[in-house]
Amino acid sequence: MRADFVSTSASAAPAIRVVVVTLDNHLSGAADRALTALTRDYPGLTLDFHAAADWENSPASLDRARADIGRGDIIVASMLFLDDHIRAVLPALTARRDACDAIVGVMSDAAVVKLTRLGDYRMDKPAKGPLALLKKLRGSSKPGTASSGSGQMAMLKRLPKILRFIPGTAQDVRAYFLTLQYWLAGSDENFANLIRNLVDRYADGPRRGLRGAATIAAPADYPDLGVYHPRLAARITTRLADLPQPAAPVVGTVGMLVLRSYVLGNDTGHYDGVIAAFEARGLRVIPAFSSGLDARPAIDTFFMVGGKPVIDAMVSLSGFSLVGGPAYNDAAAAAEALAKLDLPYLAAHPLEFQTLQAWGKGNQGSVFALGTQLKPSIAD
Repeated sequence: MRADFVSTSASAAPAIRVVVVTLDNHLSGAADRALTALTRDYPGLTLDFHAAADWENSPASLDRARADIGRGDIIVASMLFLDDHIRAVLPALTARRDACDAIVGVMSDAAVVKLTRLGDYRMDKPAKGPLALLKKLRGSSKPGTASSGSGQMAMLKRLPKILRFIPGTAQDVRAYFLTLQYWLAGSDENFANLIRNLVDRYADGPRRGLRGAATIAAPADYPDLGVYHPRLAARITTRLADLPQPAAPVVGTVGMLVLRSYVLGNDTGHYDGVIAAFEARGLRVIPAFSSGLDARPAIDTFFMVGGKPVIDAMVSLSGFSLVGGPAYNDAAAAAEALAKLDLPYLAAHPLEFQTLQAWGKGNQGSVFALGTQLKPSIAD
């Protein structure tokens, strides 16, 4: 999917093109909704949203992504870590780097991240002084190390407050951390302020007059650990007691793992459908999330009490490993967590990169289909 979001009142305002290139479409809705607020501040703003997950089945969408990168003024590249995706757009990103107002690479392969250019700060230069703080968020690539996602998130929230008082290039580093913070809590509000912050600081040339045109809020904070339900007024909570009970008599409890980023981005149709289907069968559902790609904090907090499970089965709709993601996973830690539960477990991943037909024909699809024949499902 490639979405062009364009203001209808752009003729009298300086034009500025913001291009977002990312892994999938889960934030495209947030981008669309954020544009309504953004065009009140920047009537000439165009927002191009491209998902790499679309490129294999739609070569034309890749061509459009490259073309938009080639004329982008502010470019954000995130979640690009698969080789095919990187090769597809890295030349276009590299060619545009010095011609655009600003380019930011976050949560991506090093080749993409190093293209970051914010004012006088370039990610490919050696980090010195306060700029070396970037290394603190890299963590360790060794399985089983103590570098935790929660610790890195806490540091991410502190660093912009510290860097605020350091002049010079440190302010560009602060803008980088704020971009990452807005993205990781990608609600409609945060998506809009991510773009406002970059335009306000880096719009240049004929767009320079856009600086100071908007009021920019700090990143809105949401729980790193919590539960979700579509019938909750606030949609998320940190208290199990807040979850609504199913109307039918409860015959069992299912712990359901969901992604925080999908919940904050309001891309929850697939979650809502599964929750409704389980509840219609008399099952209580606990849809839980934790920050990052480690589901163990959610399991320990919401599916266990006193070291014993309070659920009868667990379903993961996260689309990722129980501990880790495409760039890294810890199978031993996942096995240990599942052994503590000792319950039926089903990983039902949404299809982000292929059709149902392609999934069924592939080796991974065939193995999964065999597994579902050998093991009874929760519905049974």
